[in-house]
Formats: sequence, C-alpha cells, structure tokens
Amino acid sequence: MEHANLAVYVYNTHVEAEDAIRFLSKAGFDVKKLSVIGKGYHSEEHPVGFYTLGDKMKAWGSVGAFWGGLWGLLIAPAVFFLPGLGLVAMAGPVVSALVGALEGAVVVGGLSALGAALTKVGVSAEQAIKYETALKADKYVLVVHGGMEDVARAHSILDVSSGWKSA
Repeated sequence: MEHANLAVYVYNTHVEAEDAIRFLSKAGFDVKKLSVIGKGYHSEEHPVGFYTLGDKMKAWGSVGAFWGGLWGLLIAPAVFFLPGLGLVAMAGPVVSALVGALEGAVVVGGLSALGAALTKVGVSAEQAIKYETALKADKYVLVVHGGMEDVARAHSILDVSSGWKSA
C-alpha cells in the first residue's frame, strides 16, 4: 500500500522479504530507508533465543540466517516481545517509532504499540491494523520510507522488475 511518503509490502516468507531487500540493495536503493518487521519464528523454525553483537542479530535456529544477513544491511536492529504478537524482530526507522510509542505509552485509536509506531511513520490506522494482522499470520512487513521519489523508485525496482506488489 502506498502512503504519503512510504510504501508497504507484505511477504509470506522470510525468503521473499530477504529477496526484496537484497534486490533493492543491489539496485543501489538506500537500505537505510527500509524497515522490516517479522516474528522471530515460523512453523518448524523455532529459534531458542536471540542476541546482538554490535549491529548484528543472531538467532539459534534456521531463521537466524535471515535476520543475521539483514542486520548487516539495515539500521537499528531490535527484538521486542509484544502482547498479541509475541517475539517480533525488526530493523529500520520503524524501530525508533516503536521505542517512542513504548516510552510515551502512546496509543492511537486503540492500536497496539506497534500499530501506533506504524502510524507515526505514516501508515493509516486502518492499514496498521491490516499489517499487524499479517504479522500475526507469520508474514513479513517491509516498509520503504522516504520521499515520493524514493517510493516511486522502490516501486519501479520491486513491482516492475520482480513482479512483487505492495500490500
């Protein structure tokens, strides 16, 4: 879904999300303008835990390769336990918005802290609920931040070149 200065993509697997991020990176897109959010586990992939080392996220379990690889590209890696979602890993500008929502106990229209964080970065409350629902269903959310030009460039790279569509 395209919003004022961002585009949001929802992927069914961590492989799809990682491919999109790597595709953007290889095309020269500034990956510091990307946020990714996903639960820390999926079906048979149950990591025992997470830890950080510098700016690298590690996990014990097969999803660890996904998060570990992305942390080398994206900014502000973090893991939170969020009521209703469980263990959620994320990176990018959405992390500071979530921290702000948690520190200020911000609740926007009955949204969770993650929903409030998404609205702080420009997602409508209605769409924030949609993306939270996707996360609950073990999907991955990729947010492209920036100006209209950045959003258009991301669309041209992802939508046209790879056939992926924004949510």
